[in-house]
Amino acid sequence: MQFNTGVLSSLVFVGLSYVFLRLVRLLVRPRAALRYIPGPPCPSFVYGNLKQIWNSEHPDFQEAWLAQYGPTVKYHAFFNTSRVMTADLKALSHIFAKSTVYQRIPQQRWMLARILGEGVLVAEGEAHRKQRRVLNPAFGIAQIRDLMSTFMEQSQKLCEFWSVQFPVPNDSARINVLDGLSKTTFNIIGLAGFGYDFDALTPSSKNELSEAFNVIFSSADGGIPFWPIAQAFIPPLRLIQTQGTRRLKEAQGVMRRIGMQLIAEKKAAVLRSLTSGGTDRVEKKDLHGRDLLTLLIKANMATDLPEDLRLSDDDVLSQVPTFLVAGHETTSAAATWCLFALTQAPEVQKKLRDELLTVPTDTPTLDELDALPYLDKVVRETLRLHAPVPSSAKHATKDDIIPLSKPYRDTRGQLHHTLKVEKGTNFAIPIMVVNRSKELWGEDASEFKPERWDSLPEAVANIPGVWSNMLTFIGGPRACIGYRFTIAEMKALIFTLVRVFEFELDVPVEDIKKRHKMTQRPVVQSEMEKGNQMPLLVKRYQRL
Repeated sequence: MQFNTGVLSSLVFVGLSYVFLRLVRLLVRPRAALRYIPGPPCPSFVYGNLKQIWNSEHPDFQEAWLAQYGPTVKYHAFFNTSRVMTADLKALSHIFAKSTVYQRIPQQRWMLARILGEGVLVAEGEAHRKQRRVLNPAFGIAQIRDLMSTFMEQSQKLCEFWSVQFPVPNDSARINVLDGLSKTTFNIIGLAGFGYDFDALTPSSKNELSEAFNVIFSSADGGIPFWPIAQAFIPPLRLIQTQGTRRLKEAQGVMRRIGMQLIAEKKAAVLRSLTSGGTDRVEKKDLHGRDLLTLLIKANMATDLPEDLRLSDDDVLSQVPTFLVAGHETTSAAATWCLFALTQAPEVQKKLRDELLTVPTDTPTLDELDALPYLDKVVRETLRLHAPVPSSAKHATKDDIIPLSKPYRDTRGQLHHTLKVEKGTNFAIPIMVVNRSKELWGEDASEFKPERWDSLPEAVANIPGVWSNMLTFIGGPRACIGYRFTIAEMKALIFTLVRVFEFELDVPVEDIKKRHKMTQRPVVQSEMEKGNQMPLLVKRYQRL
C-alpha cells in the first residue's frame, strides 16, 4: 500500500462510518414502495441473491422467481440493497423511454468507468446525448458496408488458424473455438475500430497496446470481485491503492498515450485529405473512412456541428475501450454460442451450409449476406436464445410511477396496476427471461429453432427492443449503438466458418455451462481448471 498507518486508519474509520450510516438508513427507513413486493429471501448480506444468479445458468433463477412470486419481484443485491425485476413489457418500455430518469446504478457505473472511462457505454444524461449524436454517423449502414472487407478477411484468417491445428490435412481436431473467435473479434475491432492491428492470431505476436488492454479487461474478470464492490459502495476506499489498481492505472496510461497518438495522427490525416481536396471544411455528408475512430473524428470536426456539441480529445479517447468491449466480447460470445447451437441441430447446420455454398464468392458484401434468409434466421435465433449479456440494471434518479400491462399482487394480497417508484430504486432488466419467455414465444421458447422467424407470435411485437423483437440490444435512447456492426460481423464469421468446416460438440452437452462475467461465456463443468472454453470437434467440409 502507498499510505502510512495513520492515513490508512483514517480511511478505514471513514469507510466503516459510511457503512454504519448506510445500514441505519436501510434498516430504519427501508423504501416504503418496495416493502411489500414479493420475492425470495436474502441468503447473504454482502452479495444478496447475486451469487445465486451468477452461479446459475442464466436466467434460471429469474424465471423461477417470476413463476413463484409473479410478474414483478423484489430480490437483493450487494449489501442487502433491494432490486426490482419485472418482465412486464409495458414497464420495460416505460423504463427504456425515460432514459434520463432510469440510468445506470451508480456503483455499477463507477465500476465500469474505472475500466472503460466515460465513453458512450458509461456516460449519462447530456454527456451521453452529446457523445451519441457525434457517434451515430459512424454506425450507419453505409459505414458498416465499408467495413465488410475487414470482417471477411479476418474470418478467413481464422479458418487458416484452425486449419493448421489439424494433425493431418482433411482430418479433424478438438479446438476451443471460443479462443479463436475471441482473438479474431479482437483483431476485427482493432482494425475496424481504430485502424490498429493486434495480430492476435499470431502466437508470438505481442504489442504494447494489446497487453495493456489484456490487463484492463482482466480487471473485470473473475466472477464477483469483493474489493472493487466495496470501493463502489464505500467511496473513501477508492483512495487505497492495491497492486491491482496500480497495474490498471499503468495499463490505462499506456492506452492513453497510444490512443492520443492515434487520434493526433487521424486528425492530421483528415486535414491532409481536406488540403489535397482544395477545401478546409468537413461536413457530415463527407463521412467516409476505413475505421470507426476516423469516422468519429471526422464527425467531430464537421463544420456544421455546433461548437458546444463537439467532443474533447478525452471524450474521443474514451470511446476506444468502449469499442473494444462492445465489438469484441459480445460478438465472440454470440458467435461461439451460434456454433454450439449448430452442433445440437445438425439438420440446421446442413441447411445453413447448403444455403451458404450457393454464394459464388468467399468475400460477399453486406447486401449479399443480408440476402441469405436462413443465415439471417440462424443469427436472430442465436441472439435471442443466447444473448451475450443476459441482464441489465437501471437506477431511478427521481420518483416515478411505472404503468404495468399485468398487475402484481403484493405480500398483503393487494393488487397493483402500477409500480410506485421512489428515487434511488434499482431495477433489473431480465433480457434473457423476456427473450425466451414461453408466454411470448410459445412452449418451444427454450429451443433453438431458426424456422420460428418465418411466423412470429403476435405477442413478441410488444417487446421494446431496438432490433428484431428481442431485448438483446435493449431499446430506447440507450439501445446498443453498434448492433448493426455486431450483426454484420457475426454473419461474416458464420458465413466463412460454416462453409469451410463441420462442427460437433466434443463433450457431453450437459457438461457445457454458462458463466457470467462481462458476457455469458461457456465452461466445461468437468474441466473447470481450463477456464472458459467451447471444445468442438472441427473438421474440414469436403465438397462433393
